[in-house]
Amino acid sequence: MTTPPTTLFGYDYYQNPYPTFNWLRENSPMHEFRFPVGDIPMWIATRFDDVHQLMGDARFSTSPAWASKEFTEAGMKVGEGTAVEQIITMLDPPDHTRVRRLAMSTFTPRRIAEWEEPTVRIVEEALDDLAKQDEPDVMDFAGAIPAQLMGRILGFPLDRYNEMLHAMERAFHTDPGHEDDSRRAFEEIAEYGRDLIREKRRSPGDDLTSALVQARDGGDRLDEDELVAMLAVLIMAGLDTTRNLIATSVLSLLERPDQRELLVERPDLESSAIEEFLRFNGGVAVAFFRFAKEDMDFAGVSLPAGAPVIAAIAAANRDPRRWPDADRLDITRTGPRHVGLGHGLHNCLGAALARLEATVAIPALVRRFPHMRLAMPSTEIRYDEMWLVRSIQKLPVLLHGDTSR
Repeated sequence: MTTPPTTLFGYDYYQNPYPTFNWLRENSPMHEFRFPVGDIPMWIATRFDDVHQLMGDARFSTSPAWASKEFTEAGMKVGEGTAVEQIITMLDPPDHTRVRRLAMSTFTPRRIAEWEEPTVRIVEEALDDLAKQDEPDVMDFAGAIPAQLMGRILGFPLDRYNEMLHAMERAFHTDPGHEDDSRRAFEEIAEYGRDLIREKRRSPGDDLTSALVQARDGGDRLDEDELVAMLAVLIMAGLDTTRNLIATSVLSLLERPDQRELLVERPDLESSAIEEFLRFNGGVAVAFFRFAKEDMDFAGVSLPAGAPVIAAIAAANRDPRRWPDADRLDITRTGPRHVGLGHGLHNCLGAALARLEATVAIPALVRRFPHMRLAMPSTEIRYDEMWLVRSIQKLPVLLHGDTSR
């Protein structure tokens, strides 16, 4: 075989990218291809060492200001024409340093510890809701937890939760015929951030939105677009990324009863299990585009200045050079760290919160319903066509293993 088994960012790839990632790691680890939206050339890194270096290499930037003319003219900028253009994941220092410092004041160890009790309560309520249904969808359970917790953190309920999920699906779609809809979706996400801001200017409270509004209105530390962008990224990452992590982890356990039983029997494995879920199929497929700031050689390839490069997080986390038997889920696994929550300057802002939610939710679900089974063949489970994340469309289950119809 001289080409990958599936086309990158095509339907079959979205359903299972791992055969393609495996091929690329061995045959073309720094692979040039044409991205479906914009039809422009770019590169994707799949080996762990290359991905790790790429995410921490100061010669690359996530800011589209460094992008090639071809990338810019193709309309490839994430959130182009909206406040989402200024999300923290696409800022360079010193702006990145200033904005991240403000946000990190909310994600301190003390704050994370304060959120543990509400998280436990939210999970128990979500489990009670599941128990009332004949054939519940685990995606509802996985989404309810970050929605309610982020509602508390941001300051009021996320009553437009389903709208935001739909907007995110459209925003990160790779159908070349839907570029305009993608831009509208980013604007919808930004507008929800503006709604939060208006509410907290009228009625401030002890919450993250109010704190960020105060930083904006109290000086020049955040401008208005930066404020909207910060809330937009918290909504996107705080909702969908954690939802996907919980859901893909539950699916991994349902497909591997031995690992599920081990997690039920041994609570001491909860922390290592979450790290293994993040490594094995953590919900994030790739990172945002990075751009070469200069002509350079990287991973054996000559890159021109402005070249867009994608760090394939899911591929790096299955690299057998770093983990023995990397395609096997093993919740007892210890050793090297993964890049499931990023690395370097743009490592995940809410990593500790995501770990907390997953650590509470996943073991609680499998312990509450130890005989839970998929209500459909795993081969029929479908993922949304979103280039940034791996998002399951539906995950119906039979809570008590009853297969009668």
